[in-house]
Order: sequence, then C-alpha cells, then structure tokens
Amino acid sequence: MIGKGTRMACWMAAILILLGIGSSLAGASEKVPRMTIEQLKDRMGKPDVVILDVRSKSDWDEAQAKILGAIREDPNKPTKSWAEKYGKEKTIVLYCA
Repeated sequence: MIGKGTRMACWMAAILILLGIGSSLAGASEKVPRMTIEQLKDRMGKPDVVILDVRSKSDWDEAQAKILGAIREDPNKPTKSWAEKYGKEKTIVLYCA
C-alpha cells in the first residue's frame, strides 16, 4: 500500500497543466507547464478548469486515491479530442498518479 506522503509526492510530480491546448498542439515541442498541488487546490471547482485522470483503466479501477471531480480519460486518445470535448478556452489538468 502506498502511503499518503508518497501519493502526494507522486501527484505533485505527475500533475501537468495544459494552457491553450490549441497552441500546445501547434508547438508540441514546447515545454508543458507544471502545477503544484497548492495551485491545483486553488483552481479546483472553478468552471474553467477540467481535471483529467489519464491512468490506464486497470490502474484507475484499482486506485485508492482519486482527485475529487476528476474525469477519467483514455490516455491513448489524442489530446486534440480532449480540447474539442472540453473546450480550448479551458485549463486542462492531466494527472496519472
């Protein structure tokens, strides 16, 4: 069993934020900004933020910890479909821990 501190460290390391999905797709080689747990907590629940859990289905099913309000998305689907689905004007946060 993974301890709370380890889970939090994994979340912090794994949380990615994509601002302006359209521009990120155009310049995929650009560095993706990272977000701390505190920054995410400040944005949670806001209508312009979408949190996507991109773990595999089996990892997600077995997970003991999940971010409240996160939506599980298949990590094998292209990011472009997520931008179309959730809106390019949204801040899309991806996490996999």
